[in-house]
Amino acid sequence: MKPTKVLAVDDSDLMHRMYGVMLRGVELLHARDGVQALDLIAANADIDLVLLDINMPNMNGFELLAELGLRGRVPGLPVIVVTTEGHEQEAARGLAAGAAAYLTKPFRGDQVRAAIAALPAPGAP
Repeated sequence: MKPTKVLAVDDSDLMHRMYGVMLRGVELLHARDGVQALDLIAANADIDLVLLDINMPNMNGFELLAELGLRGRVPGLPVIVVTTEGHEQEAARGLAAGAAAYLTKPFRGDQVRAAIAALPAPGAP
């Protein structure tokens, strides 16, 4: 997959800056929690990928995934979880909730780009 508009959902300024460097040339939107993310997703139907942290205020990543599932947005809208929660149980929970991939921090930029590249193209089975 080659995304054109990505939503980064993380409460860390550093992570937002890192995504900006890793994804040069891609339109990047920023949310600090799941509540802001839902608003941006509703206002931007052309978002084609979400990079999602788990530990955030107001609405965490698992809660956002659940809400996106209730709204019928996942798995159609690919979500890659990028978090410090690296336990197998959390990864299984994220994937079961509809995440397309689960990466743990710290990570390398090439790992994120590889996870994105491995996603099926929009509309592909």
